[in-house]
Amino acid sequence: MEGCRENPGESSFSVPGPQESARVPVVFPPEVTEGCAVRPPEATSKKLCGYLSKFGGKGPIRGWKSRWFFYDEKKCHLYYSRTAQDANPLDSIDLSNAIFDCKVEAEEGTFEIKTPSRVITLKAANKQVMLYWLQQLQAKRWDFHSSLPAPTLPTAPDPNATALVGNEPAVDLDLELEKFLCPVETPTGLVGVAAAQQPLPTLPSALQNISLKHLGTEIQNTMCNILGSKQPQGSGLGPPGEDSPQSGEPQREEQPPVPTPSIPEKELQESPKPMPKSSLTANLIQKAKRQNHTFPRFPEGLARGRTPHEKVEALKQHVLTLTKDLESQKELVKILHKALEAAQLEKRASSAYLAAAEDQDRLELVRHKVRQIVALSRRVEALELERESLVQTASLRERQVQELQQQVQLLMDKNQAKQQVICKLSEEVMHHPTPPKSADRDFLSQQEKMEHLKDDMEAYRTQNRFLNSEIHQVTKLWRKVAEREKALLTKCAYLQAKNCQVESKYLAGLRRLQEAMGGEGSKCVELLRQLTQEALQQEAREAAVDSVGLSPISEYDEYGFLAVPDYEVEDLKLLAKIQALEVRSHHLLAQEEQPLRERWAALGELAPSAELKQLLRAGVPRELRPRVWRWLIHLRVRHLQVPGHYQKLLSQGRTCEHPAARQIELDLNRTFPNNKHFTCPTSRFPDKLRRVLLAFSWQNPTVGYCQGLNRLAAIALLILDDEESAFWCLVAIVETIMPADYYSKTLAASQVDQRVLQDLLAEKMPRLMAHLGQHHVDLSLITFNWFLVVFVDSLISDTFLRVWDAFLYEGTKVVFRYALAIFKYTEEQILRLQDGLEIYQYLRFFTRTISDGWKLTSIAFNDMNPFRMKQLRQLRAVHRERLEAELRELEQLKAKYLESRASQGQTVPGGCASEEEGEGEGEA
Repeated sequence: MEGCRENPGESSFSVPGPQESARVPVVFPPEVTEGCAVRPPEATSKKLCGYLSKFGGKGPIRGWKSRWFFYDEKKCHLYYSRTAQDANPLDSIDLSNAIFDCKVEAEEGTFEIKTPSRVITLKAANKQVMLYWLQQLQAKRWDFHSSLPAPTLPTAPDPNATALVGNEPAVDLDLELEKFLCPVETPTGLVGVAAAQQPLPTLPSALQNISLKHLGTEIQNTMCNILGSKQPQGSGLGPPGEDSPQSGEPQREEQPPVPTPSIPEKELQESPKPMPKSSLTANLIQKAKRQNHTFPRFPEGLARGRTPHEKVEALKQHVLTLTKDLESQKELVKILHKALEAAQLEKRASSAYLAAAEDQDRLELVRHKVRQIVALSRRVEALELERESLVQTASLRERQVQELQQQVQLLMDKNQAKQQVICKLSEEVMHHPTPPKSADRDFLSQQEKMEHLKDDMEAYRTQNRFLNSEIHQVTKLWRKVAEREKALLTKCAYLQAKNCQVESKYLAGLRRLQEAMGGEGSKCVELLRQLTQEALQQEAREAAVDSVGLSPISEYDEYGFLAVPDYEVEDLKLLAKIQALEVRSHHLLAQEEQPLRERWAALGELAPSAELKQLLRAGVPRELRPRVWRWLIHLRVRHLQVPGHYQKLLSQGRTCEHPAARQIELDLNRTFPNNKHFTCPTSRFPDKLRRVLLAFSWQNPTVGYCQGLNRLAAIALLILDDEESAFWCLVAIVETIMPADYYSKTLAASQVDQRVLQDLLAEKMPRLMAHLGQHHVDLSLITFNWFLVVFVDSLISDTFLRVWDAFLYEGTKVVFRYALAIFKYTEEQILRLQDGLEIYQYLRFFTRTISDGWKLTSIAFNDMNPFRMKQLRQLRAVHRERLEAELRELEQLKAKYLESRASQGQTVPGGCASEEEGEGEGEA
């Protein structure tokens, strides 16, 4: 334990923290630390410390305990100990996330500190002290949080902002407090360093103030105080709290009396009349003086002919004795608790028996008691059997111990005989010395080498310790540099996103000027063309100069699709550049990725649930998508999956050629021309896709092959990278998710869904449907392919894969939601178009301009509600009947036409010659 420092003008007492032994200075007044200089008043006025009563404990010793509280500025922790002179605090309270509360109905001066892990109830001497503590704790908490470094970048940057947002000025806490409660004056002598000399409140029992939860800390503090009391009185370096002869004040009594063996704890706790603390302490001191040989607690007992080592050993033995006594008392309390619970149960049963109104109820209670007695009897019998088995085991163990003792005795006798032989041989060697031989010389040289090796090893150890410290220092520097680099990269990404937004607006302005000017003003048109070419060529120059790749968007995305669409029309190339810039900006400013990844990490095992549904709607992270898709596919086709089924279908395809093989071969080269995995000549994906499609044509002969299945299977291959998994994904979509004849020759179910979509559009967006109807626009020409391939080749890869995440789990309802969301997303742009041909031209590529996938998802699953599956089934049934009626009518017209052609097939109109007649004339 450290004493007072010899620094003039400063007196402090270092208190280690509960975990990392942090040193928290506690400053004492001159009356407490006599012989040491103190800090000036302005230095000690900021310290927040004082005595408070803390409610705690368990069982019979639960109640108020007096504690010394002091605040640590650096950690924002409120430490507390039993007295102000204790070397180690008992525990601490983290105030950084704490809230303070004082209830009206509680006792005067009582308030609570609520942390995320526990609630601490404290009581001050009066209301003024309570309010002072509450205001000071609020101020300390605010000062701690205001001193933390603020982030340099906003969490959700405004897209229209042109500069980084700085930190807001801090709020003056004193002005804020004055709005609610006037500042409370400092209670004189009750808080601060002056409170250290106040006597502890009188308690019914001195043991009640001891913390059994932190018994080790209490013992350490007691030993520190005992060792500190050995210092000479005239040295001026006595322990804190012990008065010198010059003070003229009575001895301090903060330390609780420690019971001696002659005064057990039980007598102290069961004393009917509480003894005053001063008299109890005096009695204990006198008894300890008389019995210093039993427990050398006081300096008089320690100074009588004992060495320091003996004193320490005596103290350790006494600590062990007290610990054992405490354990026995704890066991006794547990036994008493169990006996009390049994008595309470018996009392309840007796009360219920006496309170029963009828004999039947009393009889039932007696039966219940009899059943309990039978159960207890069985338990007693089981315990008896167990006791007998334990007795037998103990007897066996005793026999084994006896056998082992006999073996040990034999080994000792043998060892003694060997020692006698060794002694005789040693005497012979001493009486007849022999000259050193070559073996002895080799032995000595080996010993010398070993000494050298030990020296080298010690040198290497020293070097290793130095290198470890150096590595530690370099690691700290590296971490600091890495954090700085991360902050700079974040700032660069933000600035790059802002640059993309500005450039996108500039290009959009150029495009609007092109559309507005048309062919007017040849000089202006030439200037606009030049500016447009410079803007399109700017990206190549930036890529050559920029060496830090911050943007996740490159020429190809992570799945091999072109990030910038390759439009052949000159006007659309500018639109493609605008689209790429918007996609890059959204990727750089995306704030949803990290919380989404944390939610996926906390999900654990995959199982159908509402949480999984929400996560799939938000999108699956790239690294988790293959595992999640395999689970979703297995959920759909587990009743169809048979081990080795895919290989059997492949072997069947090698035996004989399927009629759809020629069409599959033609469509392979047309699959994803904008994806490098299917356009590269050396890629293995086309061969995999061929095998998957051929296997499916044998799996489902009613469908065989339909245009569009190649793109569905290709997406499954890109994500799962496994032929068999891609095959089962295609089976799940065609046979379990989509309606039965969605990919049949007539595409009947696909046509039905197009009519259902138009009904839903008329319900959700009547203005848009009226506008399209006015210009005679047939949406099925655009949307038919959306449903057939689930938006593949329509939306950018990041967006349509998010559609697939929810589609594989929820089904076709997701396709309708996203189709409606796409039109809602671009509704205003379509309404501004006033020509049917212009509308068709816009609808041909407008889905590729949707860059904000999060906004589209929000529209699909929030703005399109309510969207009930029951309504979708009803609309499908109605349009199915209408379509079948139209098909039947068309078949009837076709049959009539064929009959009329058959009836008129043999007659030739007059004046016309048949081919046979013409040929006959020619030959003649």
